[in-house]
Amino acid sequence: MITAKNPRYIFVTGGVVSSLGKGIAAASLGALLQAHGYRVRMRKLDPYLNVDPGTMSPFQHGEVYVTDDGAETDLDLGHYERFTGVAAQRGDNITTGKIYSEVIARERRGDYLGATVQVIPHVTDMIKDFVTSDTDDYDFVLCEIGGTVGDIESLPFLEAIRQLRNELGVGRTLFAHLTLVPYIASAGEIKTKPTQHSVKELLGLGIQPDVLLCRCDRDIPEEARHKIALFCNIRKEAVIAALDVQTIYQVPSTLHTQGFDTEVLRHFGLATTPPDIAAWDALVTRQLNPQGTVKIGIVGKYTSVVDSYKSLAEALTHAGIANNVAVEMVWLSAEALENGNTESLETVDAILVPGGFGERGTAGKICAVQYARENNIPYFGICFGMQMAVIEIARHLAGLPTANSTELGQTSEPVVGLMTEWENQGTLEKRSLSTNKGGTMRLGAYECVLRAASKARAIYGADSISERHRHRYEVNINYQARLEGVGLQFSGLSPDGGLPEIVELTDHPWFIGVQFHPELKSKPHAPHPLFVSFVAAALGRSL
Repeated sequence: MITAKNPRYIFVTGGVVSSLGKGIAAASLGALLQAHGYRVRMRKLDPYLNVDPGTMSPFQHGEVYVTDDGAETDLDLGHYERFTGVAAQRGDNITTGKIYSEVIARERRGDYLGATVQVIPHVTDMIKDFVTSDTDDYDFVLCEIGGTVGDIESLPFLEAIRQLRNELGVGRTLFAHLTLVPYIASAGEIKTKPTQHSVKELLGLGIQPDVLLCRCDRDIPEEARHKIALFCNIRKEAVIAALDVQTIYQVPSTLHTQGFDTEVLRHFGLATTPPDIAAWDALVTRQLNPQGTVKIGIVGKYTSVVDSYKSLAEALTHAGIANNVAVEMVWLSAEALENGNTESLETVDAILVPGGFGERGTAGKICAVQYARENNIPYFGICFGMQMAVIEIARHLAGLPTANSTELGQTSEPVVGLMTEWENQGTLEKRSLSTNKGGTMRLGAYECVLRAASKARAIYGADSISERHRHRYEVNINYQARLEGVGLQFSGLSPDGGLPEIVELTDHPWFIGVQFHPELKSKPHAPHPLFVSFVAAALGRSL
């Protein structure tokens, strides 16, 4: 049943090949609509059978983006937040796994009153309910359909949005299709055939695109634009060139120049006054004209796939813009640093150890921590990176040579251990080793109280903060006195004082570890203060 009243729905699909940038395109359109004065909400429909990406390998899926309300979601929701500033919610990411889980649960309860449960209408109805729920306060709802048209997995989602066009009408729905228009160097021309075939695939499913975003590395000649419009049955003005750019933050301005937002508003019969995109232009100008460079060594397990740390990379970029410098990210495999092989760290201005799981690479991460500590190099440990910092200091400064995390095996000195109980908005959460893996970590936004006269307090300029978490293991508060005795200050704690959230070395230029993931809240127009301070410390060392 359709519950929406006023919103207009924009569905973004992709064809020809994956990784064309549907998420960036959708997020950029959201930003442009905001610049026109409209309220937007963004959603992602993912065709895979996993309930959520929380248990998926970073090598396959990239990072897991976590919302304030504790949902583990697709990384594109990070793009949505960074471009629009609208906080994503649990209801903004759905997967085939979630849909089918709920349909089967309803069937088991007898909710379908004995009916034969089928993809149409039961699965498609649930997808439509997801798309249209909780949207009355918005002018536009932008829904990106994951995958590539032609994949069998996405068929129920495409059928659902086809039905929504019929039920809501052309005046409240728009189909934007992103395709590839390649340039063939040997022929010296661009080719429109892949776009034609992709649109034909959509037409076979009953969907006629209203706007085509044509990803290309050069402008589309007038003749080719006319050809695409003719064969794809759309207006020539609705063939939009999605050009390659130097930075993703150029995309809103570039798409506006190409007329994307104008065509969208025209489709809905809305006024097309110039949008206020001055802030985006100023941001890009600053990013493309840095006054120096800093090198940040990022020591992780998944560094061969940069999307595994997408929000982290963007947060460092934001901090670079704030400091008017370019941040050169040196991605270092933690395993390559084992056995004291620190040559790769000698040329960086700062070291960052991000989150991770499992034993592989931990020796290299601890080595990186020790190198940063002993050589007064700015160090930033995030989640697992904080835990490795605590273990390194416990072993080498606090006289606890067997200090370790219970995540890595049995230990006589569990300075990091499995969280078994914690409070979540007045509810006591309990976990054990036998708990299912999916969705069972400490997830979402939690408050942290900052210690007076600490570096963290000075950086944030606040007594308490709220940050997003994703972890099962926590620094053992019982070791606080022992560790503080050697200079590791517990500068941020949970409100009840039981969970360490931030640690910092008092006799080091910049050495901070945080249990949460600050990168998830950094935005280009509002860079995270920890990253800004960290890059500033790296800049100070590089001068």
